[in-house]
Amino acid sequence: MKKLLLLNMALLAGILVFGQKPESHLIKSIYFGGGSAWIDPQQVQELEEFIKAVPDIENYEISISSHTDNIGGKEYNEWLSQMRSRSVLDQLVRLNIDEDRVYIENNGQRNPFFDNRTHKGRLANRRVDIVLTMIVY
Repeated sequence: MKKLLLLNMALLAGILVFGQKPESHLIKSIYFGGGSAWIDPQQVQELEEFIKAVPDIENYEISISSHTDNIGGKEYNEWLSQMRSRSVLDQLVRLNIDEDRVYIENNGQRNPFFDNRTHKGRLANRRVDIVLTMIVY
């Protein structure tokens, strides 16, 4: 019985390895300097490689989720979040992604994922997450 169970587990593992389906969610984060919406050339290149590596990208929904740290005030960070989203959207359009396909959520300083009380947390919150979600038909 134990051998049968191990055999079934091995077969299942083989199916999972050799019959892998595309990922249902793919995430790429772009990080920014404090108070900036400029994307450095290395991250532009990484974004291009990320998008080009996705087979059949038309089968994915694309969303942009923009974040800031808590320095500068609520209104300023809302504006900065919008500018960061725009910068990323411009890069996606440059890569032949139709702007109308992209859902944008500007979070500003709301709902930080990392702790804004630390320098490391503030650095991590200065980002835009690009999320590709496979469309299930």
